[in-house]
Amino acid sequence: MPSIRDIISAVEAFAPRSLQEEYDNSGIQTAPDVDRACTGVMLSVDVTPEVVDEALASGCNLLLAHHPLLFRGVKSLTGATPVESALIKAVKGDLTIYCCHTSLDNAPAGVSARMASMLGLKDVRTLDEVGPDTGSGAIGVLEAPLSPRAFVDLVKETFGSPVARCSDPAAIASISRVALCGGSGAFLIPKAVGAGADAFLTSDMKYHDFTDWGGRIFLVDIGHHESENCTKDIFHHIITEKFPNFAVRYSLKDTNPINYL
Repeated sequence: MPSIRDIISAVEAFAPRSLQEEYDNSGIQTAPDVDRACTGVMLSVDVTPEVVDEALASGCNLLLAHHPLLFRGVKSLTGATPVESALIKAVKGDLTIYCCHTSLDNAPAGVSARMASMLGLKDVRTLDEVGPDTGSGAIGVLEAPLSPRAFVDLVKETFGSPVARCSDPAAIASISRVALCGGSGAFLIPKAVGAGADAFLTSDMKYHDFTDWGGRIFLVDIGHHESENCTKDIFHHIITEKFPNFAVRYSLKDTNPINYL
């Protein structure tokens, strides 16, 4: 049985912490004893009190998540907030929490590359390279050109998003070259335009992103959770490739905090 350290080492071999952005806090969040045997891994996008409870009830002593639990400063530990409550539960339950955020975003086969694969893009490369095959976003070509509306239908079906915010579909004749970025990727819109993309897919775009760029590229905004839900599949692949038949569980309590009515 691998140790918790063994699992973390496998993750960091795939997505080194050196790839994370300066503002980020990827890595170990709580670590009672990383050299003990790993009894099971729970996979999640977010760390919430409910996910921590689920991990402990399932017999997992490692929770592997995308979004860092400790991202903004925690100035007290009273259990008054979800972050504080999750921390208290994890420490009391001897649960190790490891979060792989922008290090996974920037990894060669990270979040954006996974999204590109899910869409069936060809000739995929990193959109904004900071090193060999590392960096933010991805760009590739669809198997066949699609109308903007057909592209949106493909995106919604692929990522399980019930809605998508879009710029004017009449402004673009057809979609062939697609740029994308998991999570909040509006900062890459100029790169996507410069790379000749017909469409840019991401989440968390603002009103003025659409007014400033919508006439030059077809913008498609799906939910943040929808764009990064694939991180659990990436984690699963990393672990099971290194440790076949090991106990890896997908959290059932890790749900989108945004509801569509």
